[in-house]
Amino acid sequence: MKAIIIDDEKSARNVLRILIEEHCPKITAIFEAEDLLSGVKLIEQEEPDIVFLDIEMPEHSGLEILNFIEKEVFNFEIIFTTAYSEYAIQAFQLSAIDYILKPVRSHQVKQAVEKAIKCIGKSQTNLKLEELKLSLNSTNFNKIALPVSSGIKFVNFDDIIVLKADGMYTKISTTTEELLISKPLKHFVDILENIQPFYKPHRSFMVNLKFIKEYVKSDGGYILMDNEDMVSISKEKKEEFLKIVTNIR
Repeated sequence: MKAIIIDDEKSARNVLRILIEEHCPKITAIFEAEDLLSGVKLIEQEEPDIVFLDIEMPEHSGLEILNFIEKEVFNFEIIFTTAYSEYAIQAFQLSAIDYILKPVRSHQVKQAVEKAIKCIGKSQTNLKLEELKLSLNSTNFNKIALPVSSGIKFVNFDDIIVLKADGMYTKISTTTEELLISKPLKHFVDILENIQPFYKPHRSFMVNLKFIKEYVKSDGGYILMDNEDMVSISKEKKEEFLKIVTNIR
């Protein structure tokens, strides 16, 4: 398995190479490039499985890789290395693009590579990169990437009604369909909890407050959504929830 490291800092490349060699035995060949354009040439020559790509580089940002590579060549996984702020990290999560925060740590590299290996050839990297660029250039994120059997489905926040835990999966009800996603509810809570109008009234549910149809007091109290889904409310969240919905305009 081949990997390419594209980073303008030699010290950063050296650290990452050492960590890959020590913790990722499936990667048997590692190549390096100091800028995006030389990295693109390496990709075309070596046809890597994984590319570690720095974002902030002189002349061309790592995010510009779509401008220099044909979509047909995108049969590799990208792992961004970045020192970006928490705001930007949310864009990575929403676009389902993997990243490693600098300074790089061994466990981050190991986890990212293991995840990338599972996704090689089926994650539609070019689509995820397009969505990432849109998110980073926008003041408001409005879509989330959901891994489905056919690839990646980008869903508008405004179309999500309710998310329900189903073991290590999550059932997502939208205005048009029901989706079963191979991610636990916690994954989506971590991404959506600071995005209005999503709210977590119970450990097994997250709802879009725009789609609340009714609060029902009987049976201990529960929420009825526009699609007729019934959502539980935990005792400790009931008072908070009632305050929130009372202030909805």
